Amino acid sequence: MRISTPRARYALGPAAGVLALLCLAACGSGEQATTGAAAPGKPGKITVAASDTECKVAATEVAAGTSTFAITNGGSKVTEFYVYAPGDRVMAEVENIVPGLTREVVAELPAGAYETACKPGMVGKGIRNPLKVTGEHKPLTKDAKLAGATAEYKRYVKSQSDTLLVKTQEFVDAVKGGDIAKAKELYPVSRTYWERIEPVAEIFGDLDPAIDAREADLAQGEEWTGFHRIEKDLWINKDVAKDGPIADKLIADVKTIVAKANATELTPLNLANGAKELLDEVATGKITGEEDIWSHTDLWDFDANVEGSKAAVQALRPVLEERAPDLVKTLDEKFAAAEAALAVHQKGDGWKAHNELSKEELKKLSDAINALGEPISKIAPIVAK
Repeated sequence: MRISTPRARYALGPAAGVLALLCLAACGSGEQATTGAAAPGKPGKITVAASDTECKVAATEVAAGTSTFAITNGGSKVTEFYVYAPGDRVMAEVENIVPGLTREVVAELPAGAYETACKPGMVGKGIRNPLKVTGEHKPLTKDAKLAGATAEYKRYVKSQSDTLLVKTQEFVDAVKGGDIAKAKELYPVSRTYWERIEPVAEIFGDLDPAIDAREADLAQGEEWTGFHRIEKDLWINKDVAKDGPIADKLIADVKTIVAKANATELTPLNLANGAKELLDEVATGKITGEEDIWSHTDLWDFDANVEGSKAAVQALRPVLEERAPDLVKTLDEKFAAAEAALAVHQKGDGWKAHNELSKEELKKLSDAINALGEPISKIAPIVAK
């Protein structure tokens, strides 16, 4: 995601656009909008008409509780949609909405003042509108099983973020010590723990782009920091002598975001939406190799995204088994298929380089992940019941 700084999947190039369009048949089920808007106190989907210059949200006031936003991109640029609480805390988001596509996102919103935003081109602060939420609601976590699911996922985030700190520090130490070979070895390992919990990390302001922005994401004159800045110096410039301050900022930002992630209260919809978001990042962006463009370590990210998605779904499993047992069976089958599609590209303790895979092999991976994304898109509405 991007807050004020464009992020890694800021705009799909021609190859990514083709792959995104290929995924529509697989991704579209369960995401097509109905027309109309939700008036305060009444259920329904809130339609959002996005274009390159406008973001027309059909409601400016909704009842507290869960709201479903159905965003149709009528423009020529790929767009995103966000619901922000004060301080640009992300309450809900959906990325990579290609022209002509309608996608949905479900948000749980207590009473208060919010903003909605469309981001044509997936850059900048977006076209914003006020959204007022009124009344009282029973939080989803009042359901014991949903509360348990959220608590279980929080434990997962804690375990992953603890290791993220350790491995990022090791990476930073190698960079500052000028050990390029060691830093290259640690680069994809440290990012694995980041990628597993990225939907939680993305909640907080500009920290995500500070840590994970690519060079192509930057506005003119904007400072570039984080993993990918060092990635370029390791693989292309082959010189990290001046990267000490960048490395120090990276570990400082990671420490900050880990503290925030472990302190924040998550909702069951954070799990449901995050599970889908992780797969969308692979299927509509990372599959092209645009993420780790110099190191070609993208398959480490692919695997971490699938693992992170699975952790969120597994935390929700008791609820899904009760409310949608057939969906659980489908999810198990599709996760197994996606994991098998990835497994053929393992290499030693890691993964093949992205540029070692053929177009046909990448297409098979994309198809498997899209096939998994379709049933995962059904989780949020089930959780919000």
